[in-house]
Amino acid sequence: MKDPTLPQCVVNCAAYGRDGQRRDITLDAISDVLAHDDGSFVWVGLYEPDEGILDKLQEEFCLHDLAVEDAHNAHQRPKIETYGNSLFIAIHTAQTVDSHIRFGETHIFVGPRYLVTVRHGASRSYAPARARMEREADLLAHGPGAGLYAVLDMVVDNYLPIVDEFSQELNELEQDIFAGDFRKDTVHKLYDLKRELTRLRMAVAPLQDILGQLARARPGLIDEEIQLYFRDVHDHTQRLNESTDTLREMLTAAMTVNLSLVTVQQGETVKRLGAWAALLAAPTLIASWYGMNFTHMPELAGHYSYWILIGAMAVICAVLYGMFKRAKWL
Repeated sequence: MKDPTLPQCVVNCAAYGRDGQRRDITLDAISDVLAHDDGSFVWVGLYEPDEGILDKLQEEFCLHDLAVEDAHNAHQRPKIETYGNSLFIAIHTAQTVDSHIRFGETHIFVGPRYLVTVRHGASRSYAPARARMEREADLLAHGPGAGLYAVLDMVVDNYLPIVDEFSQELNELEQDIFAGDFRKDTVHKLYDLKRELTRLRMAVAPLQDILGQLARARPGLIDEEIQLYFRDVHDHTQRLNESTDTLREMLTAAMTVNLSLVTVQQGETVKRLGAWAALLAAPTLIASWYGMNFTHMPELAGHYSYWILIGAMAVICAVLYGMFKRAKWL
């Protein structure tokens, strides 16, 4: 449970011994813990901290000025940077809020004896990752690298249900596309899904490079055993990225098919209108001749001229109707 004396933005602040045992500490006690070289490390979790808290942590952990400056701003691109024997990692997170995808950021400071996570925006708490490591004390004994693995693994796992939701929504939209009637809201849904899927890819794709670098040897930060776990997360990220690319291609194809079906439907409508216009044009043309007030008109004095004219128009219309029917215009 969180220490009530800690600031609101400090979610957790604890020291972990070589045996994986947890001990809650205050921010002022961080330097005291680090002063004893007993194999322990400090794990601090923050959510949208103010400038004073980050300055305090910079003092306690001797964080680099540029890394702290980046942590102040919640609009960083996903990246990994090295500052001496420490790392600064910026990643994007995502979660579903009110049936919409909301994106956030997590900035991570990793040193030989500390791990600091700074969350911004829509981001789930890393309490489950911390609890998992506390249950696996043997893994936590590997230091901050183990905690970093748990955090990144949780971030990647949170992407999986979002991709599944995208896939399910795309299947539903495909059924609407082939339903036979054009609906404007289907186009809006396709566009919104395309936009969110593009943002998701921009968040997932850089993780491959970040995890690829973490899977390589970093003496003092990540040992060989933990590197194996990072390789596993990297594999999950690669498969996630491939799934995202596949969905984007399918979505692009769905938008193209939707546009093609709309064009075909419009063409069919134009053909039907053209056919009916031709059918109406024949009697209209003939009737317009006899609508002129001239004395000498063909067959005007004949007893059956009116009925013959009606029959001729009916035959012409029947012939045109048969032609258009065979051409599948009607």
